[in-house]
Amino acid sequence: MESTAEELQVELLQRVAQRDLQALSEFYDQTARPLFSVALRILGSHDEAEEVIQDVFVQIWEKAPTFDELLGSAFQWALSITRHRAIDRLRSRQRRARLVEDLLQTGAAVPAETAMPDAEAAGGESASAVRAALVSLPSDQRHAIELAFFAGLTHPEIAEMLHEPLGTIKARIRRGLLKLREALEAKA
Repeated sequence: MESTAEELQVELLQRVAQRDLQALSEFYDQTARPLFSVALRILGSHDEAEEVIQDVFVQIWEKAPTFDELLGSAFQWALSITRHRAIDRLRSRQRRARLVEDLLQTGAAVPAETAMPDAEAAGGESASAVRAALVSLPSDQRHAIELAFFAGLTHPEIAEMLHEPLGTIKARIRRGLLKLREALEAKA
């Protein structure tokens, strides 16, 4: 009896769950092209879609033991991971753009190449206000914000760098941005 493509993919994921790199490679060969297409459609950027696909296959490697064929096909599981990763990246890009816009509207232009805004280099009271507001944040929130907005790292990259769960990093950045906005509005 011949196996269907779906059955083969389930078998491959079961082997991946047992840390079989060859199985991951075969699963990649079967699914990467359509998964990349979905990521590209969501993000509109070839480079970002490639990064998302790399993240997806790292997650497949790590999460393969949690795959349950009773809940859906192997391809649909991988597709779901891809959609979520691409949407997370898109939202991160949009949040970053909003923060930069908010900072520019308050007159706080911050050079992207600096890890911490320097009042003398950025000039004026607005840069001092941003610096003071950043310094007033709890260190974990300040560090996550600096990595996201001044070093240009994505949330998954920050989580990996700090060895923290992705949800923790997202929550720190969100709470820090809210505190930063409140501090800047209070000084305006």
